Amino acid sequence: MIVYRAQLARAETLLAELLSSSGPADAAVSRYFRAHRNLGQQDRAFVAETVYAVLRRRRSLEAAAQSASPRDLAIAALVRVRGLSGRALEGVLREGEEAVVTRVRAAKTDAFPPAVRADLPDWLWERLAALHGEAEAMRIAQGLLNPAPLDLRVNLAKLGRDEALERLRASGIEGEPTPHSPAGIRLAEKPAINRHPLFTTGVVEVQDEGSQLLAYLLAPRRGEMIADYCAGAGGKTLALAMMMRGTGRIYAMDVSAKRLAELAPRAARAGVTSVHPLVLSGEGDARAKRLAGKIDRVLVDAPCSGFGTLRRNPDLKWRHGPQAIAELAVKQARILEAAARLLKPGGRLVYATCSILPEENEAIAEAFGASHGDFSALSCRELLGAQRIDIDCGERLRLWPHRHGCDGFFAAAFERR
Repeated sequence: MIVYRAQLARAETLLAELLSSSGPADAAVSRYFRAHRNLGQQDRAFVAETVYAVLRRRRSLEAAAQSASPRDLAIAALVRVRGLSGRALEGVLREGEEAVVTRVRAAKTDAFPPAVRADLPDWLWERLAALHGEAEAMRIAQGLLNPAPLDLRVNLAKLGRDEALERLRASGIEGEPTPHSPAGIRLAEKPAINRHPLFTTGVVEVQDEGSQLLAYLLAPRRGEMIADYCAGAGGKTLALAMMMRGTGRIYAMDVSAKRLAELAPRAARAGVTSVHPLVLSGEGDARAKRLAGKIDRVLVDAPCSGFGTLRRNPDLKWRHGPQAIAELAVKQARILEAAARLLKPGGRLVYATCSILPEENEAIAEAFGASHGDFSALSCRELLGAQRIDIDCGERLRLWPHRHGCDGFFAAAFERR
């Protein structure tokens, strides 16, 4: 790989913004590229891959470089993560920066403290080590460090997965069926899939396999009334609509009108007309209250720390601390309480997060079950097994990147008696 001075300078500039900001990294990277539309594809790829390498491995790179400056960290990422030699950086480094390369190459990572080797904040490493033991905690951390693959969900209402794979391969895109989701395809690389005819015609959507499995856990039937209570941009909403073959009615609910607005064009691409967006004013929304006791199945994919998605969003581990987790847990319990009121007797409720912390997961599910005698816990393993999905996920669903190859997810299922 050839590195140019301008490329390194751009990575340094963007990193300086990211490391001093509390906002989402993906939004900042998008803003930077919109402001620099003249950058070619190779320049964009270099900048993005370099800054994300630093965000993933910030602690070990700081330790190796013995510096926290954005430029030194970018150089450290090029040497340590992307495998460049000092010779490859000749003509790019400023005076004295050869010493950074020397320090990085000489660093003995085995001597780093465990949290540094895991590239996690001390508090998060300590929490994982206490829960799982140091060996398993390190495996979890390593799984979260690896970049995520690109997973697609085939709209089985339009096309079978095998045929979708054949069409992708015919256009030069290699992939394979995901190991667990019956609708999933995992691509070998990361092409611009949003330009592919299968995407523009609504045959495939980008969706992590773990996220796809939440729809199978809810298992909606044709003709039912469904509520996707924290629908966001509607990825799971569309997966539910696919399973219902366009019948019934799905209420896509969210407090963010901006995020829900992204659902309309996606639904149009997929040919889905059974989805009804509903912008909520909060947990006590009057329109949602009118649906109380009428909904067959409710999915609550609650807002959370997102630590299960660190492969895609590595900045989250530096942005959320213990206090934020405690505040989220209070919010999650309120949301679950409000969503549960929608469910009719005999209906199914699924509470899910993309977190790996019990405060946001088991603790919320256990407190809900203890305070709601009219709800019975269901086995997630058995619910998925009934749909011929054989996965070692536990009675409450637990998915891990290092074990299951998808993002980290938690889910608990209940039935209203």
